Amino acid sequence: MFRNLTPVVRALLYVNVIVFGLQWLTGQTLILQLFALWPWDGNALYGAPPFEPWQLITYAFLHGGFWHIAGNMFALYIFGPDVEALIGSRRFTLFYFVCVIGAALTQLFVVHAIHPGPYPTIGASGGIFGILLFYGMAFPQRQLLLLFPPIPIRAWLFVTLYGLLELGLGVFGTEQGVAHFAHLGGMVTGYALIMYWRWRSHSRRMY
Repeated sequence: MFRNLTPVVRALLYVNVIVFGLQWLTGQTLILQLFALWPWDGNALYGAPPFEPWQLITYAFLHGGFWHIAGNMFALYIFGPDVEALIGSRRFTLFYFVCVIGAALTQLFVVHAIHPGPYPTIGASGGIFGILLFYGMAFPQRQLLLLFPPIPIRAWLFVTLYGLLELGLGVFGTEQGVAHFAHLGGMVTGYALIMYWRWRSHSRRMY
């Protein structure tokens, strides 16, 4: 089952599961205070734990419950290996963490703009959504079988509809407690990096 896992995907799966176990063994409070992504003005406004630079990455290794981590790790397991095999482990690592940081910055700006409260952001979804976008662009005609409803759909259409759904949920404020704009931030950041790589590759061929 796990023989087809690529090195970075395998490492990310292991680290996320280990950290999730540590969260529950330690009662979560201290880990969340130190490593979740807190609003940069939350301490002044609400007395929340302070924002620290390392939280731009560490938040992506924390999860809020079994189904949260299960959903993210399942998506990483399904889509990650093909993307890593295509671009190589080094670029895949860079891509994943750039998407994670882009998602975090997007969430911080949105929280700063609307002041929803002193709540942290956790989860690998920003990086996962970046990988999902890359998969849809690299393998647009692949058939994916949805679970709900159980129908086949092309990868490019699935990614497009998922992105539009996240935009709608974020704008209209449904599904409170879910960082929809962080998901979109991961996708947009991933798209920008893909376009940069394409431009650089094109420029090298010209010269």
